[in-house]
Amino acid sequence: MLGGGPFGQGERVKVPTLTDGAVTLRPHRAADVPALVDQCGDPEMQAWTSVPVPFTRADAEDWVRSRARAWAAADGELTFVIESEGRLAGQVGLRPDGAGAAEIGYGLGPSARGRGVMSSAVRLAVAWAFESLGVEVVHWEAHVGNWGSRRVAWACGFTVEGKVRGRCAHRGERRDAWVGSIRVGDAMRPSTPWLDVPELRSPTVVLRRHAEADPLRVQEACDDSTTRHWLPELPSPYTLADALEYVEGREEQHAAGLGLYWAVADPADDLLLGAIGVMGLGGSARSGEIGYWTHPDARGRGVMSGAVGLTARHALLPVDDGGLGLLRVLLRVAAGNEPSVRVAVKAGFTEVGVDRGAERLRDGTVTDFRRFDLLASEL
Repeated sequence: MLGGGPFGQGERVKVPTLTDGAVTLRPHRAADVPALVDQCGDPEMQAWTSVPVPFTRADAEDWVRSRARAWAAADGELTFVIESEGRLAGQVGLRPDGAGAAEIGYGLGPSARGRGVMSSAVRLAVAWAFESLGVEVVHWEAHVGNWGSRRVAWACGFTVEGKVRGRCAHRGERRDAWVGSIRVGDAMRPSTPWLDVPELRSPTVVLRRHAEADPLRVQEACDDSTTRHWLPELPSPYTLADALEYVEGREEQHAAGLGLYWAVADPADDLLLGAIGVMGLGGSARSGEIGYWTHPDARGRGVMSGAVGLTARHALLPVDDGGLGLLRVLLRVAAGNEPSVRVAVKAGFTEVGVDRGAERLRDGTVTDFRRFDLLASEL
C-alpha cells in the first residue's frame, strides 16, 4: 500500500482490508461469484451501470480475475467488495489519475439498500484514498435520475457541481450526468439538508411525492390558458417534456434543501389535482413562500384551500413535531386573481400589503401582487 505519495508512479498497490466495525471493504474472492451474479442481474444495477445484460457466471468469474489484475497493475481501477452482515453487499472502486485525483464508482445489491451501507463504504474508500494514495480530490458522477447514487454522494459530503449534458455513453445512447467532488479536509457529511417529502392527508386532499403518472396531468394543467395567464413564465405551448422537467426539478430542489414540493391528489383515486410547494428554504431561512396551481377540472372544489392549509401547517410546525419549523409563510397573489385570494383567506392567511407593479402577465399587462401571510403563533 502506498504511503502518501501520488498514485500512478509504477508502484504496486496491495489490497487493504478496511472496516468501520459494521461495513468492511476487502479484496474479491472466487467465492464471491454467485453473489456477484445476483447483484449484477438486478434491474436497477443494469439500468444505471454498464454491466453485461444478461450477467452470467462467466462474466462474474472474469470480473473477479480482472479486479486482481487491476490492483497488480498499479494504474487500474481499485475495486473493493463491500461486506455487510457477513456477506457481499456491493462494490466500490477508485480510479486514480496519478496527478492527485481519483474517480469513484459504486453499486449495491437490493438487500443492502436503504441501510447506510454504501455511505459507510464510500467514506472508508475516500478516507483511504486521501490518507494512503496521496489523492487530493475525489470526483463522482452518476446518470441524471440515479437518485440513489446522488443521495450517497450527498450523505458523504460531496458537492454536486451540476449537470453535464451527454457526458455518459450507456448502451448506445448519450446520457446527461451529475458531477461532484470532495476534497481533502472536507467533512464527510452533508453540507445542506435533503428535504424528504412527507405525505400529508385530510378528508378532501392528499399531498404526496410526484408519481410516474403525474406528468400528463401536469402538462394538461400548465398548458391551460388560465394557468398560463397567471403564471406567465410557463413555456407556451407546455409540452410533456416540460412536465417531465418540472417533476425532475422538484427533486433537485429537495436534494439542495431549497424547497419542498408535493403533488396535490384526490384521496379516492390518487389522480393529480394540482401542485404546491414551499420555496426559499435555503440557508438559515426562517420563512418561506407557498406557491401552487390547480388542474382545470379541480377548480372550485375547495381542493387548493385544503392543500394550502396542510402545507402551511407543516411549514410552521416545530421541527421536533415533524414540521419545517418556520416562523412565517407568505402567499403572493396577482391582483385580479380572485379565486387565489379566496384560497388564501379560507386557509387562514391575513392580507398584509401590496407589491406594486410586481408582475407582467401573459398578455403584457403589469399588475400588483397582494401579499398574505400566516405566522407560526397563529396556527
